[in-house]
Amino acid sequence: MSWLFALWFFLPAGVANAAPVLINKIPFVTRWNTPLDFGKSFRGIRILGNNKTIRGVVCGALIAGGVGHGQQLLAPADFPEMSFIIGVALGAGALLGDALESFFKRQKGVASGEKWFPFDQIDYILGGIVFALPFAELTLILCAQIVIIWFGMHLLFAYIGYKLGLKNAPI
Repeated sequence: MSWLFALWFFLPAGVANAAPVLINKIPFVTRWNTPLDFGKSFRGIRILGNNKTIRGVVCGALIAGGVGHGQQLLAPADFPEMSFIIGVALGAGALLGDALESFFKRQKGVASGEKWFPFDQIDYILGGIVFALPFAELTLILCAQIVIIWFGMHLLFAYIGYKLGLKNAPI
């Protein structure tokens, strides 16, 4: 059951990781496009760029909170409780983990949108776990299961997206 719980527990972060792309399609929200780095640079290089926005983090975290709340209502009796707060923590952590990876990617000279394996696939997972720690008891084994499951799912869905013509590369 712990593998299933690892999948269930981290679901809000997985949803949050995909949310900014979808939120970017909502017309009245697109005007709220302030970059997380407010246009600042570090060592002559933009810290995060225009694609990492406050809108993405806030909306993604709130959507993740909604998923966490939904899980709280639907959880099997033998699963530990989820909540809106845990969902928000997972979502914010996932998106800020992605932003931190973006910072290092830029500092290493990797172009925006260019693949940086395996960091592009693991950044949101580690960020979500770190932000959830104050709100949930996560064992080392559960954290390892979350990393393995969600890393594998990321690769699988990226490949499916590639085969469906939604992505230019399989990873």
